[in-house]
Amino acid sequence: HKSIFIRTDRGIDRPEDLRGKTIATPGYSSSSLTWIRGMLEDEYGVTPQDVTWVVSKKDSSAEVSGSVSKQENVIPEGLTVVEGPPGLDESDLLKTGEVDALFHAIEPRAFVEGDPIVARLFPDSRQAERASFAKTGIFPIMHAVAVRNDVIDENPWLPEAVFKAYSKAKQMNQQMLQKLGWAMVSLPWFGQEFEETRELMGDNYWPYGIAPNRKTLETLFRYSYEQGLASRELTIEELFHPSTLEFTESVV
Repeated sequence: HKSIFIRTDRGIDRPEDLRGKTIATPGYSSSSLTWIRGMLEDEYGVTPQDVTWVVSKKDSSAEVSGSVSKQENVIPEGLTVVEGPPGLDESDLLKTGEVDALFHAIEPRAFVEGDPIVARLFPDSRQAERASFAKTGIFPIMHAVAVRNDVIDENPWLPEAVFKAYSKAKQMNQQMLQKLGWAMVSLPWFGQEFEETRELMGDNYWPYGIAPNRKTLETLFRYSYEQGLASRELTIEELFHPSTLEFTESVV
């Protein structure tokens, strides 16, 4: 929800107002945009076919997020997609009025600089995202850890060892946040935010393993298929090594 930016002079006050508008993005098929489009269709009935997509030639946040990869520039059939003007990044397109809105996981330069013509579609995106989680139970997943099958065949103990290492590191970090989070991140109300997050999402709010993430993963597979990014709806069993399907965390 926090990754949808709009021009304040285009009459966009709610998600449904995006229909018929032009939306910029530096990478159409990125994970973040797949989640955004899926959320808009599930919760507000706005489909990718309802808008015109403008793919920018440049990305104002490339230094932070890296260059747009080939995998982030897959354009499915059945959409209205045009290339942005040369020399303009996604922030320029929004600021100059070439487009009405922008989907981007990173805050565009114009927003960071405080340009009044650019705002978030959801002004209180924190509350919108909390409400969405409370309704759906979905905490969007952006990345995964991959290991080659031949390496697993030679070292069958490796997947569980990697899983336990990541889990242990996360637990150590969360324990430190609980004990001394305010000092680590230098935010005055960090303690309250930490408590409210655990109240809504549970103590293990970054759950690892298939079981607690099955709904989220299967939703992403559905979005990928519905949006034309996958030729069929994938399954967890075919994407994850059999030995990993039952991994569980020992939360302390």
